[in-house]
This record gives sequence, structure tokens and C-alpha cells, in this order.
Amino acid sequence: MATQHSRSAARLMMAPAVVLLLGWMLIPLSMTLFFSFKKYLPLRGDSMANGLEWVGFANYTRFVGSSAFWPSVQATLTIVGGVLIITVVLGVLLALLLNQPMWGQGVVRILVIAPFFVMPTVSALVWKNMFMDPTNGLLAYLWKFFGTEPIAWLSQASLPSLIMIVSWQWLPFATLILLTAIQSLDGEQLEAAEMDGAPSIKRFWFIVLPHLSRAITIVILIQTIFLLAIFAEIFVTTGGAFGTKTLSYLIFQRVLESQNVGLGSAGGVYAIILANIVAIFLMRIVGKNLDA
Repeated sequence: MATQHSRSAARLMMAPAVVLLLGWMLIPLSMTLFFSFKKYLPLRGDSMANGLEWVGFANYTRFVGSSAFWPSVQATLTIVGGVLIITVVLGVLLALLLNQPMWGQGVVRILVIAPFFVMPTVSALVWKNMFMDPTNGLLAYLWKFFGTEPIAWLSQASLPSLIMIVSWQWLPFATLILLTAIQSLDGEQLEAAEMDGAPSIKRFWFIVLPHLSRAITIVILIQTIFLLAIFAEIFVTTGGAFGTKTLSYLIFQRVLESQNVGLGSAGGVYAIILANIVAIFLMRIVGKNLDA
């Protein structure tokens, strides 16, 4: 049993890591808040003359009043929702398939998980040039084989294309988590249900799916955290055109392309608020499974 001395020693040893972690989070957040209330245009020259001019909430009003703000929020939530649906549904199906005994099972599992280790920029370039190119892409040749006109995916179906690219990247992660959860399921429950005459659909619905609820919750929470900041795939494929400008990409445009650090910092605060709203919603609706 831990004594007061051992608990004090543990706190003392953990203190440097906690202080470092807090500094790692709080310093950038504090600087973002500071610049969001300032007129800061470092590459235009007038910021040096005016200093860091205090503008109050003008950056926030200007950012949220931009015609691109609400479409960027909608595009962000659409991509996140689409990727979550695809990865969870296909992840469950792939996990069930990979859990069955088959020849070369280990190799198949490695091939399924491999896309997760590909850099987002590389995977986006592969999809853009090898698959979705309307002239030389594999999908274009497939369309021509069936006698139809190839689709310019990244302009005619931009959001579905991005959802497809990002889902391909995150599907292995969901499959790995769900496969681990399925392997922890007690096989005697399924055998007993099968002996009682329960069909496979009911066994999945009443035994397998409830067992996977915690794993599905973890997949949704972790993927949402990363997907809200999606940027590389958009930068490489569409450049924010055709309705694919997410909130993070809009912030990038305001900071680097418009060279307005104050306006971009205000957008960063809005992104933090959006992430917290989504996190609270998920923890209340989906995260209840973690307490089960």
C-alpha cells in the first residue's frame, strides 16, 4: 500500500513531465490568443511601423463574417462524418473477415494495415495521379472499359473523393482496433448461441456488436481528433477549391497566403472551440460506452 512519502515522491518525479506538457500546450495557446487580438502583418511591413496594434475582437468578427467561414465548417464536418461512417462500417466487416482462419492470414493482415503507415501527402499524390486522374488514371481506364465518360473526380466529386482518400488512410487503424476487440470475444458465447439456433445476423447484432461498442467508441474519438485538423490531403489534391476548403485550410490561407497572423490566430481559436464542441458531443453521446 502506498504511503504518504511514496505518493509525495511520485508527484515529485512526475512534476517535470507535467510542467513540460503544460508548457507545450499553454505557451502556443497563449500566443494564439495574444495574436488574435492584434493586427499582426509581419510580411507586409506595416506591422513594424504600427507595432502590434490592439484591435480587440475585430479579427474574430472579420473571420466569422467571411463568406468562406461557414462553408469551411460544413466541409470539415462533412469530411469527418463521412470518413467515420466508412471506416467504422468497413472496419467491422474487415475485422470479422480477418478473424476467420484463412491461408496466409498474417500476410493479409499486414497488407490491410499497411496503408496506415503511408504519409498523408504520399497517399494523396498516389490517389490523385494514379487513380483519379481523368486522363491516365486507373479509374478513367475502368470507366472507358465500360463505355462511359471518365469523371474528373477532384473537381466533379471533390468531397466524396477526399472522403475516399482519407478513409483509405484511416481504415487500417479502425480495422486493427476492432480486430483486437473481436479476438478478445469469448467464443463460447457464440457457440452457445449457435447451438440454440440463433442465425448469424442475430449473433452479430446481439453478441459481437455490443462487445465492439467500446472499441468503436475509441476509434471514433481518436479519428475525430485528427480528422478535424485535416490539411495535407486537401493541399495536395484540390488546394481548397471545389468546396473542399476546411477550417484548418482556411486558417492556412489567412496566415500564409494573406500574411495575416492576427486573423489566422482568431481562426485558430474558432477551430479550438469547434473541436471542443465536437468532443463534448461525442463524449456525451458515444463516450457513454466507455463507462459500460
